[in-house]
Amino acid sequence: MNAAVNQEPYALSGVRILLVEEFPFMVALMTSMLREFGVGQVMSTDNVQHAKRLLVDHNGGHRNTKMIDILMTDLMGPSRAGVELVQWARSHKKDTVKYLPILFASAYTSLEVVEGARDAGVNEILMKPVSAEKLAQRLLYIIDRPRPFVKAPGFFGPDRRRKVEEFKGEEKRIRSTEDLTVVNEEE
Repeated sequence: MNAAVNQEPYALSGVRILLVEEFPFMVALMTSMLREFGVGQVMSTDNVQHAKRLLVDHNGGHRNTKMIDILMTDLMGPSRAGVELVQWARSHKKDTVKYLPILFASAYTSLEVVEGARDAGVNEILMKPVSAEKLAQRLLYIIDRPRPFVKAPGFFGPDRRRKVEEFKGEEKRIRSTEDLTVVNEEE
């Protein structure tokens, strides 16, 4: 899968990323990779409550603060506070928080964890251990292939479908497409 659509070099010096990660060595590794990619500023915290305050401070409409462009979060241990952070962001009243691209990185790769992150509304999932190539690939997906947001009963977030295929078979859905609201759809 080639993520690169844009063949021109990326100017990421104006990009600000908030990294929510509990392990200092992972913060150092991810920050180093992001800086090598040219990302202008990487803010980090190991605390979900602090991350929420930073998001509100930077993306909550306060003047004279540069907005955070991408949120990267870990599962944050057995409490799964990283998933809770994603749910909080997706239900936020401010669109600048609600529609923020979210990259979820985790060493836990069980189907339950991956589906939980997806269902919470992440844009991309990155499995640890992290390589620079995989991190760059996920960032390029977020930049080059933004997905429309979907609001449906029990879900708000980027459209989870990667492929558009015509369905062949008997319709068994409980809800029709008229019950769904697509937000931020490209024309």
